[in-house]
Amino acid sequence: MVCLGNICRSPLAEGILASKLPENKFKVDSAGTGSWHIGNAPDERSIITAKKNGILISNQKCRQITTNDFDFFDYIYVMDNNNYNDVLELSKNQEHRKKVQLILNELFPNENVDVPDPYYGVQNGFDSVYQMLDEACDIIAKKLIEKHT
Repeated sequence: MVCLGNICRSPLAEGILASKLPENKFKVDSAGTGSWHIGNAPDERSIITAKKNGILISNQKCRQITTNDFDFFDYIYVMDNNNYNDVLELSKNQEHRKKVQLILNELFPNENVDVPDPYYGVQNGFDSVYQMLDEACDIIAKKLIEKHT
């Protein structure tokens, strides 16, 4: 799961998807395209939103995506078109590029809809983002479980 700073959207997406998958069969992680928040916990508003929904993300630490992620992960879901383009620039080959997908294309196929960045907004923006990501992660989890178990 990738967003810009790895403090709002991608930590929520990581927590949501991880909660829907068997922990012993899947590794879910998140990262940002930027380096501003490396080592920090997610935004407090993301932590509150996740906790309201029974998910703990306060132990996550922000990190920046690296080229090694393409070799380690089978799927790389990005939150918006800017992140999509930034992640594609890091990719080394066509195999890597095929792993990168906009997360909301799970809900709106081929529409390339962005998950809005709630950072400069208020708490209810985080709640709206949570609902979008939860719906997308339901679809992703179902696909992954069917394909890999």
